Amino acid sequence: MLKSKGFYKGVNLGGWLSQCDYSKDRLDNFITKQDIAKIATWSVDHVRLPIDYNVLENDTNDYKEDGFARIDKAIEWCQEFHLNLVLDLHKTAGFSFDFGEKEDGFFESKKLQERFLLLWEEIARRYGKYADTVAFELLNEVTEQSYIDVWNRLSNECIRRIRVFAPDTLILIGSYNNNCASAVKDLAKPYDDKVVYNFHCYESLLFTHQGATWTDKINPDARMSYEESRLSPEFFEDFFASALETAKKNNTVLYCGEYGVIDRVSPEDTLRWYKDINSIFEKYGISRCAWSYKEMDFGLSDERLKPVFNELLKCL
Repeated sequence: MLKSKGFYKGVNLGGWLSQCDYSKDRLDNFITKQDIAKIATWSVDHVRLPIDYNVLENDTNDYKEDGFARIDKAIEWCQEFHLNLVLDLHKTAGFSFDFGEKEDGFFESKKLQERFLLLWEEIARRYGKYADTVAFELLNEVTEQSYIDVWNRLSNECIRRIRVFAPDTLILIGSYNNNCASAVKDLAKPYDDKVVYNFHCYESLLFTHQGATWTDKINPDARMSYEESRLSPEFFEDFFASALETAKKNNTVLYCGEYGVIDRVSPEDTLRWYKDINSIFEKYGISRCAWSYKEMDFGLSDERLKPVFNELLKCL
């Protein structure tokens, strides 16, 4: 389904309208028309655009026209270069996958949940007309398993409201443990036939995030080769199995909205990881979007990957 609609292979635009300092220079210049033109030569069919709520609204819930104007520009560029676009709400008032951003209370607060719903109504009102080329992703990486009942209820209500303005738009929804594939089984049955199950894959974290300083899940001084990771196509096939089964049971498909390898890993080992995970994506027709286009510790276009870049592009 996603392949025929132009959401099969993509690249994330991380760090532009999310996970940044929000300076005018960053928002105006981190991603430009030239970047979209470059991505369009990579044999991908879409980009995923993470957006933080504070780019689109202020603390009094008034909408920021300059924030929406940047989405408008992204859509214009993508249309010019024949790429589709996923609009991903990467952070909402009261919740972020990144605990360092000190957003909390969303899953306990009706007021914050209503703010989330109203923002999505506004996004749908503006962009539902682009149903052939723009998809919506409701929220990036729900963290705690304890949130799943609230999230299932809230996401269904959000889709109900979106459908008033965007009846035909594809909608992506992920589960807890930061969109883990093994948590897809606990998502509610899709609201309608245009809802897709979303997951992220950085397995194993000890390999893909080695050297990372922003998580307490690994020792930032530890290093691991691909041989030592014991990863393989069989590992990824087993890891995705329950998500594939759940999607089939509920008459939908899977989309891997993020996957990638940190820049501390050698280009050769990075390529091996991409080859193995891609072999399973292709075997089961799983759509995906690599993290990330540039910088952000995972940059695909960064100079370090130049020795393997042409081979890497075949594995997106």
